Amino acid sequence: MLNASVFSAPTLFLKSFNIVIRNISMTPKQRDVLALTFFVIALIVLNYGWLDDVLNNFLTGSETVHIDRIIDGDTVESNSTSIRLLGINAPERGEYLYDGAKEFLEDKILNQTVYLKYGKERYDKYNRILAYIFLNNTNINIKLVENGYANYYFYGGKDEYSNELLGAWEICLNNNVNLCEKSNDVCVACIDIKNSNTITNNCNFECDINEWEIKGEGRNKFIFNKSLGSNQETFFGLDLSDSGGSLFLRDGKGLLVKWRGSN
Repeated sequence: MLNASVFSAPTLFLKSFNIVIRNISMTPKQRDVLALTFFVIALIVLNYGWLDDVLNNFLTGSETVHIDRIIDGDTVESNSTSIRLLGINAPERGEYLYDGAKEFLEDKILNQTVYLKYGKERYDKYNRILAYIFLNNTNINIKLVENGYANYYFYGGKDEYSNELLGAWEICLNNNVNLCEKSNDVCVACIDIKNSNTITNNCNFECDINEWEIKGEGRNKFIFNKSLGSNQETFFGLDLSDSGGSLFLRDGKGLLVKWRGSN
């Protein structure tokens, strides 16, 4: 709903105009039409900045907002409205680097005015706004991935920023930071993700994979509680319906063992 103050200046203009036209000979209907015309002109002239913002948001699928609160590494609030960052998935509460991802956003955009760029869908099933967040022309979603505080997440399919997100993940892997930090477990070299529901131990010795986890791009994950013998494979049950098809295998410390991109 528009604030009443938006109309204050045009309303004053209209009242002044009515004083002038009262003494002009015309029918009440003609007077109303003329008054309405001048009101619209006044609204455009005196509130051009506001009108320009509204038109820009409508035509480009974007909006400028102030970030009042950081909920976690991929969700923020503006004026009590939740905004879910598109194209990424950050650690949940209790997971490795949850605090780091949240603090990264607090440092970058808390109490800042940012620019939202919407994707194919404006809202998710929780009625949160879905958007890429830009600060000074920097895509914050991409920076989260590049710095290892989130993985890419193509739940709704790829969009114009998907290739940049994949590139950010490669930069993260090359820099070996945070979620991209490689495990130093002796079994890293010989454990493989065989397909969407199997990992294989190609070592000639047993590997302890207790508390290792494998997850897709979204929240769903599977935690192993066993050892895997030489040349043995094991199945995992993982619902990938909320994922773009990629898999991330981590050791008990949360460090990256292997990842497999979507097909």
